[in-house]
Formats: sequence, structure tokens, C-alpha cells
Amino acid sequence: MGFKETINKYFSTHTETAESHYDEALKTRYYKAMKDKAFNEVLTLLHKTQGFQVKSNSIDRGEIIVEGKAKKKFFLVATIIMVSPNRTAVDFAVTTETALPLDFGFSASVIKEVYKKIDKHLEYVGSGLGA
Repeated sequence: MGFKETINKYFSTHTETAESHYDEALKTRYYKAMKDKAFNEVLTLLHKTQGFQVKSNSIDRGEIIVEGKAKKKFFLVATIIMVSPNRTAVDFAVTTETALPLDFGFSASVIKEVYKKIDKHLEYVGSGLGA
């Protein structure tokens, strides 16, 4: 991780996962599951997570929208896409609402915590496999 990535990690209010993210923990994750099973599992986990309130979900688009209040108020969008039979990709985008234009890595920590919970319920295949 270079200087620019380090600055962006801590001095930003938005973090999202990607196929070729510089942070291994923030690469798109793949699970061995059909889209409907993965979607319902992620939706259930987000509903059960304290401080998370699911505002909207669409299984057709594979999107779940969550408002959260943990240490800071945040907005999370989860995207679940089936990329091949029995393989589903899960991505997140988190934006933190703060008075300052930075969240000191809070948005990235939200994504990492949610991925840890999903890993306990779905069979993890790998990260950044489409890159």
C-alpha cells in the first residue's frame, strides 16, 4: 500500500470493495452459494446486526441498503451477484456521515466486520477472483 492509498484509507468518508483493491481485506469476496441463498443470508445477518437498520432490499437487483449507527452514522449498500453457477460475489460500499471530511478508517472497518460475519455462514471461495 502506497502513500496515496494510506491517505485515502484514513482521510475519506467512503470505502468500497473492488476486484483489484490494494487492501486484501477489501477485495470482492466470492462464496460457494446460489444468489438467492447468499442474498437471504446477507439480508438476515444485516437485520440481526445491532445498530443496522435495513431500509430497502431488491433480490432482482441484488442490492440491500442499510442505515447504521454504531460509533458513527453510516450508509451501507451491499451488492450480491451470481457470477457462475454456485458462485456468488458480495461487494459493499459504505459512506460515513461525519462533520469532518474523514472517518479515520471507520467505513473500512464496517465492511471488514460484515465480511467476518458472512464468512461464518457461507462457504468462502476467495477474494478478487475476477481481477
